[in-house]
Amino acid sequence: MSIGIPDASALRALAREHGFELSDEEAEVYRTLMAGSLATVDALEAAPSALPPVPADRKWWEPTAAENPHGAWYVRCEIRTRDDGPLAGMRFAAKDNVQVAGLPLLNGSALLEGYTAEVDATIVTRLLDAGATLLGKAHCENLCLSAGSHTNARGPVHNPLRRGRTSGGSSSGSAALLAAGEVELAIGGDQGGSIRVPAAYCGLVGMKPTFGLVPYTGIGSIDPHLDHTGPMTRTVRDNARMLGVIAGPDGIDARQAGLPAADYEAALERGARGLRVAVLAEGFTAPGAEDAVLDTVREAAGKLASLGIATSEVSVPEHAQANALVLPLLVQGLYRTVLTDGGQGVGRSDLYLPDLAARMGRWREHGDALSPILKLMTLAGATLERQAGSRPYQLASNQARRVRRAYDRALERADALLLPTAPNVAPSIPSPDAGILEQFVAASAGTANTMPFDATHHPAISVPCGAVDGLPVGMMLVGRHGDESTLYRIAYAFEQGQAA
Repeated sequence: MSIGIPDASALRALAREHGFELSDEEAEVYRTLMAGSLATVDALEAAPSALPPVPADRKWWEPTAAENPHGAWYVRCEIRTRDDGPLAGMRFAAKDNVQVAGLPLLNGSALLEGYTAEVDATIVTRLLDAGATLLGKAHCENLCLSAGSHTNARGPVHNPLRRGRTSGGSSSGSAALLAAGEVELAIGGDQGGSIRVPAAYCGLVGMKPTFGLVPYTGIGSIDPHLDHTGPMTRTVRDNARMLGVIAGPDGIDARQAGLPAADYEAALERGARGLRVAVLAEGFTAPGAEDAVLDTVREAAGKLASLGIATSEVSVPEHAQANALVLPLLVQGLYRTVLTDGGQGVGRSDLYLPDLAARMGRWREHGDALSPILKLMTLAGATLERQAGSRPYQLASNQARRVRRAYDRALERADALLLPTAPNVAPSIPSPDAGILEQFVAASAGTANTMPFDATHHPAISVPCGAVDGLPVGMMLVGRHGDESTLYRIAYAFEQGQAA
């Protein structure tokens, strides 16, 4: 790509557009000065690629309808790099916003039809190095912006536990494949609840780790302040083992603050006796909450005492306000990171994928294919940008710290907070001719309790705790920053108690 230098007239018009005037003489001087800096682009384009080479022997295929009964797979493969390691013999699916070099990446959107991933995400490399086998890419929601499972450009993902019900989103395919028993491990992503809500709806264990614990390198972003990736599994032990493999700095992701990985699986053997759990009162007041779900979670909390875990109740009034206070992080983050900067943002020392950014930069060509919730976020983000600039985002970021301190104060008196993951069981998938409002409600249901912890960066795990009318209910445990081990100890004790 060669960058042309504007002629004097065009340069004066460009200056005027940016609030200043140039004389004819000044325009010529600036044209001369610009030539040197703009020529660096030619040097960049001519330089050797700084990305690792794409493996040449990776085969993939699109599954047939018979091989994909829940609509959860995007493409299939069988990639294994070693036969030993802590995850040897285990199969995993990668959410389809995760780069797997040489395989297609759709990210749920018609915008990326035909795009081939350029690198392996760090966590894909780590899972393969630990002996796991990658069986394919799991469908996710349109640009990962939905807690339902109906916005993917290729069609809905059905909950294997009851066809016609959502599997949750945006890690919809990951959850469905686990619930169907097709894999033991799956990569999820979480900017508002996209690991935990699908885990709750499908009866799974889903961990949103502390912000920065797991590298986000090679994964599609919504906003760098909210981006989390983590493990989804059917059991707590598998979840702890998987997190131990993928956690820790990779030296690339600027989101990471040096949090080390730990032996989370070993922590399970320490038991949970003597730990303290505080039931978060405001977590049971979410709009649209189903009484039977709330009762099931309270009953689960009551069972902790028999495991030697002390329970109490705590009030954090900020929890009820949190979503309203931090929502601009998601709205403006999406608008700037995805729709303005090509899905990657700027200003960080991360791994950038210029071909992906170029494809994302043409999103307006597919504007009509955006889901209703994406159209809403686009319109809201553009309105905020034009009328208030970055001020709403800045205010929301400051409020996130205030809300974080409120949770931290509650966690001074408890080892974990307990609340429903989603306030409802898996709702029905909207019909193809559903109206905008119905589609929006289906895409946003379930996140009232999950979204705040993406903004405050606390670790949070969803654990199955019962069922209502045959559909799973999830219990969420929230812990101190960097203290995933304690959450696993409580979750494992509860899981074992349920099985006894």
